[in-house]
Amino acid sequence: MPQIPEKIHELTVGQLAARSGAAVSALHFYESKGLISSRRTSGNQRRFSRDTLRRVAFVRAAQRVGIPLATIREALAELPEGRTPTEEDWSRLSASWRSELDERIMQLNRLRDHLTDCIGCGCLSLETCVLSNPDDVFGQRLTGSRLLVERRESAAAGERASRGRAPRAECCD
Repeated sequence: MPQIPEKIHELTVGQLAARSGAAVSALHFYESKGLISSRRTSGNQRRFSRDTLRRVAFVRAAQRVGIPLATIREALAELPEGRTPTEEDWSRLSASWRSELDERIMQLNRLRDHLTDCIGCGCLSLETCVLSNPDDVFGQRLTGSRLLVERRESAAAGERASRGRAPRAECCD
C-alpha cells in the first residue's frame, strides 16, 4: 500500500483508491450515496480529507458483514464531520447491528435446511413450500404456486370473484 506523507491533508481520488484498496468507481459511488464527501478544486477535481480513509475502511468492513449501505450511511451521519470513526464508534455500531445479522443468519440456516424439500417439486407448489410460501401463509387464501406477482394475483382473484368463480390454482397441485 502506498504511504501518503503526513503533510498531505487532502487526497486525490486516485490516492484514496490506492491507499484504501477501493476502486475509483466505488469511491464515486460511496460519494453519490453520501457515505463519504469531497470538496472540488478550482479545476473541479475531487479532494478528500485524510479522515476519508478511515470512513472508507469503515464502509468496507460493514459491507463485508452484510450491512446495507443505507444503514451504514445512517451510522456515519451520527459521527461529527471531519472525525474518523474510532474503535469505540465501531464497537457501538457493530453491537447495534448484531441482532440484525443474527436474524439473517437464522433465515439463511432455515433456507439451507429446507432447500432439499423443494428440489423434487419443480414448480414450488408444495402446500408448505418454505421457499415460495413460508409458513403456508398463501395456502390460507388459495392453492398452487406463489410465483406470480401479488397484484396479478389480486387482479385475477377480483376478476374471478366478479364472475362468481372460486380462486383456482395457478400451477399444478
